[in-house]
Amino acid sequence: MASPETQSSTALLTDHYELTMLASALADGTGDRPCVFEVFARRLPDGRRYGVVAGTARVLDAIADFRFTDAEITQLATTAVVDDATLAWLADYEFSGDIDGYPEGELYFPGSPIMTVRATFSEAVMLETLVLSILNHDSAIASAAARMSAAAHGRPIIEMGGRRTHEWAAVAAARSAYLAGFATTSNLEAGRRYGIPTRGTVAHAFMLLHDTEEDAFRAQVEKMGADTTLLVDTYDITQGIETAVRVAGTELGAIRIDSGDVGVLARKAREQLDSLGAKDTRIVVSGDLDEHAIAALRAEPVDAYGVGTSVVTGSGAPTASMVYKLVEVDGKPVAKRSENKASRGGRKSALRRHKPTGTALEELVFGADAPPAAQPHDRELPIELMRGGQPVEGLPTLDDARQRLRQGLVSLPWEGLKLSHGEPAIPTVFPEEQR
Repeated sequence: MASPETQSSTALLTDHYELTMLASALADGTGDRPCVFEVFARRLPDGRRYGVVAGTARVLDAIADFRFTDAEITQLATTAVVDDATLAWLADYEFSGDIDGYPEGELYFPGSPIMTVRATFSEAVMLETLVLSILNHDSAIASAAARMSAAAHGRPIIEMGGRRTHEWAAVAAARSAYLAGFATTSNLEAGRRYGIPTRGTVAHAFMLLHDTEEDAFRAQVEKMGADTTLLVDTYDITQGIETAVRVAGTELGAIRIDSGDVGVLARKAREQLDSLGAKDTRIVVSGDLDEHAIAALRAEPVDAYGVGTSVVTGSGAPTASMVYKLVEVDGKPVAKRSENKASRGGRKSALRRHKPTGTALEELVFGADAPPAAQPHDRELPIELMRGGQPVEGLPTLDDARQRLRQGLVSLPWEGLKLSHGEPAIPTVFPEEQR
């Protein structure tokens, strides 16, 4: 299977029915009708008070590579997915529409118009699976990671989940976690692609390789210096800490605890380190941590966290459950009316209303051509992302997204930052439904 590193086209990262819809629409002439598709989530995952938009930049890159080369055309012809007329149309496919959306790092709530795609039906319907697969994954990771970052209360977190998910999902997850406030990643490919700082020292295998724990510590310190992080829980933690300080001296950078009741162990470790004169040696904990475990450790003498499985799996919510729905055809609203899966017709935009203090009050989602009367502390949410099939200039960077998220979380009412179950942090209001 081709990896993203070698794959030249994203065109087959889609569902079979996107192409069969296309073939039928081209055949009956409806494929050229101008349409608007909208990405939104009907609800937040159970227990979540807010979501975080992530993956937008990856979506734009993937659309740029959405081309049907000879290899893709041959595959579709061989498997008879569509007819020759449709294959000829696909061979010339290049998205030429417009896209608006929430910038990365923006908070979203139920009904938020996270991304709006305007193009002919034929051009826009092709992007459904690609857009959703990226936004659903990346936003789920970022939403979970933001809760962890908030629970850490300023203490750094390293993302280390690469061994717990698909190898390329791990790279995207590292990006989303960094966007959401994680300090570093263990994933070198994420470091190369996105400029994320990488960190890592040794695993238990390195400890077991050596005849004694002291031999392992000496080898590591000689190579990495006394400021390294020594893994002290391979055998006996108390003895491990004593040996670590004896080998590295009181200038030892940090110790890592990866098992047991890390809160209790961190407390005892802090007392022991202080008694040995290593008062500046940091304590890093890891091992099946999630936002709840991190919050429970807030009062303990922990200096940093390592998080793996829970962040790359969205901490129990591996998808943001976003959908891509047709909301307008030929300038006229259309909407799905199915029970439990209804949509609201018409192209929409949104703004967030705030108190004079900066605290968010509500999210207003309105018809794009009928904005509400502006109030002094309103902030419009969607931005231009693509025009005429090309990314607009000056799009926000990954660092911009990190800053935007920090500001967004500060603006939430205090109750909206709780990890407990409850309503979304702010309500989503549809003014036209209140008339």
